[in-house]
Amino acid sequence: MGDEQQAVQGEGGIKRSSRTRTRKKKKNQIPLGIMALVFIVAVGIILAWTVGGNVALFWMLGSSFGFILQRSRFCFTASMRDPYLTGSTSLTKAVLLAFAVTTIGFAAIKYGAFIKGLPIPGQSYVVPISLATVVGSFMFGIGMVIAGGCASGTLMRVGEGFGMQMLSLFFFIVGSLLGAAHFGWWKLNFIVRGPRIFLPDVFGWVGAVVLQLLTIALLWIAADKWAKRKSSSSSH
Repeated sequence: MGDEQQAVQGEGGIKRSSRTRTRKKKKNQIPLGIMALVFIVAVGIILAWTVGGNVALFWMLGSSFGFILQRSRFCFTASMRDPYLTGSTSLTKAVLLAFAVTTIGFAAIKYGAFIKGLPIPGQSYVVPISLATVVGSFMFGIGMVIAGGCASGTLMRVGEGFGMQMLSLFFFIVGSLLGAAHFGWWKLNFIVRGPRIFLPDVFGWVGAVVLQLLTIALLWIAADKWAKRKSSSSSH
């Protein structure tokens, strides 16, 4: 019994009634997009005129970043979750590519400061590694999967009007405030007990970059093979 025609039994014999699948016409969102662009530019001009150029620049960059996130559906949670749930590794490979680009960029910035004898920027983010790192990463990963997105993904979906992400954002803020209030105790009793590892101190600048890029390349190959394996197994 097809989708286009369906035979039905009636008193006068066999009648055929057509059943067509109606599709909801998509709304033209180009005018809304133009209005949003005009609004963003207007707010940027007002901020530059009243507050300062830096605030206007932050506004424009934040709006552009949000647009890119929304259109690309970029999310760190999905990059780690999708290979297990759907077998797709497109976002995983996108994140790995971003890591490779930032590895080269940040290494250049840090090395430039190092050879000039200046303080290396970003060294405060070289934090100790301990059991707290492992426990915290698992807790944060489980929370992100349950919430359906990481911080960037949650903010992007809040802009789209998802109620679940609005609830997640609320508790994200509550948890961040509580964590900031008690971070000193956790740092003193758990975090600082681990060693700080800065790869250039161990492998040299060139060795650290090569090692990190090689690790990223191996993960890329593994992600590609995983996607092909899942695709072939689902087709059979």
